Amino acid sequence: MVLSTDERALLTLITQSPVPVVMSDFFHELSPAEPGRIAGHPAVLRRQIQWYRVSLQLWQYNLVRIVVPANGERGAMVETTEAGRAALATGSPFSEVS
Repeated sequence: MVLSTDERALLTLITQSPVPVVMSDFFHELSPAEPGRIAGHPAVLRRQIQWYRVSLQLWQYNLVRIVVPANGERGAMVETTEAGRAALATGSPFSEVS
């Protein structure tokens, strides 16, 4: 499996951070609302849900790991794994973790 454009974009931002991050903190940066669309607009919400799917895929593929679990006030904080850095560096396919 090859990284999708969305997976690569989110993983790049996570990797650039010197400290663990909450993946959803990047969603608005990656997909800002179009002019005239409010945060609750169905198209904006749909895109936000797609980013949650991308986040889950990064974790399922072992490209990120949770270092601080979610606590009800903020989401889980993650960092890039060696496999994640390798996937970004090579752009090549990686093995899906079961």
